[in-house]
Amino acid sequence: MMKPSPTFSSRFLGHLSNIYRLGLKELRSLGADKVLLILIAWAFSGAIYEAATGTSLELRKAPVAVVDLDQSPLSRRLADALYPPYFRAPDKITLEEVDPAMDHGRYSFTIVIPSNFQRDLVAGRQPEVQLNIDATIMSQAFIGAGYIQNIAAAEIGEFLTGRRDGSEAAIKVVTRARFNPNLNGLWFGGVMEVINNITMLTIILVGAALIREREHGTIEHLLVMPLAPFEIMLAKIWANGLAVLAGASFALFVVVQQVLQVPIAGSTLLFLAAAALYLFAAASIGVYLGTVARSMPQLGLLIILVIIPLLLLSGGVTPRESMPAAVQDLMLLAPTTYFVRLAQAILYRGAGLTAVWVDLCAMLALGSVFFTLALLRFRRSVTQTQV
Repeated sequence: MMKPSPTFSSRFLGHLSNIYRLGLKELRSLGADKVLLILIAWAFSGAIYEAATGTSLELRKAPVAVVDLDQSPLSRRLADALYPPYFRAPDKITLEEVDPAMDHGRYSFTIVIPSNFQRDLVAGRQPEVQLNIDATIMSQAFIGAGYIQNIAAAEIGEFLTGRRDGSEAAIKVVTRARFNPNLNGLWFGGVMEVINNITMLTIILVGAALIREREHGTIEHLLVMPLAPFEIMLAKIWANGLAVLAGASFALFVVVQQVLQVPIAGSTLLFLAAAALYLFAAASIGVYLGTVARSMPQLGLLIILVIIPLLLLSGGVTPRESMPAAVQDLMLLAPTTYFVRLAQAILYRGAGLTAVWVDLCAMLALGSVFFTLALLRFRRSVTQTQV
């Protein structure tokens, strides 16, 4: 007597059970790997704090000195215009002290105001003010030079005309920064580090899980069981994705909002839901790399070649608008581009689902493509292993 063939629902429940149990095995394996646990803990705590506070995108308490050879009211006014928080109170030094002080890194900027500066300016001549910059601190050098030029132009214009620059124009343009009024770089750095670490850790964990199975010989144990390749893949994706999502939630609620005091404009739950969908795409890339590499060192080299372009060209580090058009078009094939764009829209600008659903659909479509490619590669790898 023949047994009845299993129904669709029973087969579906069987697949879910296998994926669930394999995922639990994956979580136990991850819990036993102390190195990866330390990596996850650091990536979603100390690394985010260090990235947000270690690199300043704005000028803050820059050391500055002034050589005042004029000793006029205007020269003293220029020196007094340099004040915190952008600059420290300027030191008054002599001309002979400029080179030694700059060589020893005591000052980032030294301003030399020549003799008869005010008299020549009032007479209609154009006296030159020397600005010496320590360019070893590139970001501060570039930003500080612009600040000093604007401050000097405003003070000189007010001294000569009694009004600040632009007050005589028929239309006065007032610029107000939205979402980050003080242009605080810490707000941007902390959140973007969370987004970038989601990509990095997902690819690393899933790829490393596959290599670990091969190196420990447990992949052969899975192959003799009645398991489909897509069940093994989905188990690794949901288990490692859950670990990354838990770390991202901790980073967002504790490190970013509580420790760094960064305000989140939109719904954190919507962001985490989008991140969970993105994990599917990023983990598929990790599976593909895990099938290509034959050892952990090979996987590390492949990850470097993949992650760095994804992070640099997806808009998380450099605005996509500043990239060549060909690079922008090419990066539309990467799900990271859409995830970064919708994450910035949600967390920075308070966008809702109606504003980001197109990016969500594009991200899911690309994730499905990467999953299919990874599944085909994984099946081929399984067949080679069996042979």
